[in-house]
Amino acid sequence: MNNKNKIVLATCFSGIGAIEQAILRLGIDHEIAFACDNGGRTINCDYDIELQNVRKLKNTESKKKYVDDLYKTNSKQKNFVKESYLANYKISEDHFFEDIKLLDGTDFENKIDLFVGGSPCQSFSIAGSRGGFEDTRGTLFYDYVRLIKEIKPKIFIYENVHGVLSHDNKRTWNTMCNVFDELGYHYKWDILNAKDYGIPQSRRRLFVVGFRDSDENIKFRFPETTELNFSMQDFLEDTTAQGSLLSVNGKLKIIDKRVGIVEERYYLSPKLLKYCLSPGTKNFMHHNAKIDLPIARALLSSMGNSHRSSVNNYVTTNERVRALTVREVHRLMGFDDDYKIIVSKAQAYKQAGNSIVVDVLISILLNIYKGGTKKYQEKKI
Repeated sequence: MNNKNKIVLATCFSGIGAIEQAILRLGIDHEIAFACDNGGRTINCDYDIELQNVRKLKNTESKKKYVDDLYKTNSKQKNFVKESYLANYKISEDHFFEDIKLLDGTDFENKIDLFVGGSPCQSFSIAGSRGGFEDTRGTLFYDYVRLIKEIKPKIFIYENVHGVLSHDNKRTWNTMCNVFDELGYHYKWDILNAKDYGIPQSRRRLFVVGFRDSDENIKFRFPETTELNFSMQDFLEDTTAQGSLLSVNGKLKIIDKRVGIVEERYYLSPKLLKYCLSPGTKNFMHHNAKIDLPIARALLSSMGNSHRSSVNNYVTTNERVRALTVREVHRLMGFDDDYKIIVSKAQAYKQAGNSIVVDVLISILLNIYKGGTKKYQEKKI
């Protein structure tokens, strides 16, 4: 914590702001120093050379402009993630950076309390026997830990898919642990499932929490599991109309039992229904083709593509089968109805599927700052 009892937050792979939502829902006083996400766009450039060029510039503003111009020149795509982020959080465009690979973390050295990110799972090239920091070069994980080294935050939270632990006969995870060891931070890790922290979705993810201060690390424990009080059906708009699922004292509450109306576009046509409910073909059979589950399957960034019911979540309402709405999938990621969805249906599905579950982060934050400043003690956080 800084001297003003305000958390200074920074995020990369920021997405639609899961940690920001967690902090907002808890009512924690905070300031967003920067967010960084290129929205899945790619540009052709020599990143090593361009990062050197960025570092030569005199200030953060000129560095940001340089990278922004690179994207304007080399990409015609919009950054839809940036649009969603800026619509929901108190941060100016000047503090939203386009590319982690071209971000100079030294501009924020010793200025950040909490640094959060979750790099996409990429293969690691294990060049040496130790498998440390240099062996991760070329991956986005490398850039995440590079920023930790440069920023020196008091605390970091890292998230990834749980499959990282077994990937490449555990060599990937061993390499990542070696990298975390080299940072000099004290860290702990665990696999947490969203359904154990208040959200009716079976979504297991790896979380690593690191502390610069060893005493803080000793005090920290990953949160205990909690009772699940919602089913997926509680989050459906037919059951709970838009505007009725809100956060009260950090917990999701249904404040109004009004039923809602779901748009026709979400209902499956007879042809699509037959495909989605089919167990598959002879060479590719799905044996878990169920719908109307009380606990949703893990949401995918590609869920808008009408996968089979063994992969996607489908529900029966008004005696018809439909896909989940964009509001419902955001609810299943812990974003209450105050969150503004301003992008297309396809982009909204993708952004929700790529996010971290807010309520899991809330549980982690409570254990990080539990018994901290007087302000948080009074709030019983």
